[in-house]
Amino acid sequence: MSLIVPVILCGGSGTRLWPLSRPARPKPFLPLIGEATLFEAALARVSDPALFAAPLVVTGAGLFELVESQAPGGHVIVEPAARNTAPAIALAAQRLPPDTVMLVCPSDHHIADIPAWLAAVVRARTLAEKGFLVAFGIAPTRPETGYGYIERGAPEGEGYRIARFIEKPPLADAEAYLSSGGFSWNGGIFMFRAGNFLEELARYRPEMAKAVADPAGFEAIAGESIDYAVMEQTSRAAMVEADMGWSDIGNWQSLRDARAAEADAQGNVVRGAADLIDCRKVMVQSDGPRVSVVGLEDVIVVVDGGEVLVTSAAGAANVGKLKGAKGE
Repeated sequence: MSLIVPVILCGGSGTRLWPLSRPARPKPFLPLIGEATLFEAALARVSDPALFAAPLVVTGAGLFELVESQAPGGHVIVEPAARNTAPAIALAAQRLPPDTVMLVCPSDHHIADIPAWLAAVVRARTLAEKGFLVAFGIAPTRPETGYGYIERGAPEGEGYRIARFIEKPPLADAEAYLSSGGFSWNGGIFMFRAGNFLEELARYRPEMAKAVADPAGFEAIAGESIDYAVMEQTSRAAMVEADMGWSDIGNWQSLRDARAAEADAQGNVVRGAADLIDCRKVMVQSDGPRVSVVGLEDVIVVVDGGEVLVTSAAGAANVGKLKGAKGE
């Protein structure tokens, strides 16, 4: 059986993890959980030579040196411009033989249960080899309004057809999806044959498909995600379900939750010098100064590089709107 080619998408600035994540050292290249960076962890998850070929990393020119520093000698494709995930994936697909099975992974997510991850990969491959474009549906643990959802359709081999994709829902809908048991989070992980993906891209976004091969044409592409451009359009969409301790580490609250193994009995998570009294579910991260917190709950304090962030856990999603996070 042929090896799967991992395609690691490495872009973005991670502004919602400011001040730790900045343009000079964005989220994928930080050791947010454990000693490895998220990018290094993504590479490690696809390192089994019995299952995976050498990965392709798709990134922008501004991140090339960081990619090289953490994956020296790797196969790197530099995008002519940042145009979202559909063109980035097409750049990789057109360099591979059409029957190559591609596993598309973000570089900045966390997966806690590696055996469950690998089992999902094997199930997805059986569908991809039949011509399906496969999404990994993440088992939801809460009525999250910040993620897209996938509704499970009829059984198909080792997985299911996809009934529909749903954009970030209001809370009432998210609660209904969670209670129904028929919905998964869309984690942005996909598997398909390179040729099948390019066929569907040409079918639904012909101008994009033509422009990808030409650097000047690539810059003229209107950026679009794989979800909008292909997955929500194609009749070949399928899914496998995965309960694998996934997190997109999308903001400080989700990072705190992903660090649950580091928490004390009150749910507090501390990295650096800190003194907490009568606190619950407080996270402190400091690169030097001692942080003292008394009598607070669900608060996050970050001190890094001379910048200080204080936010409620609920407000963490808005950190990217701060002037500092935008470089102002």
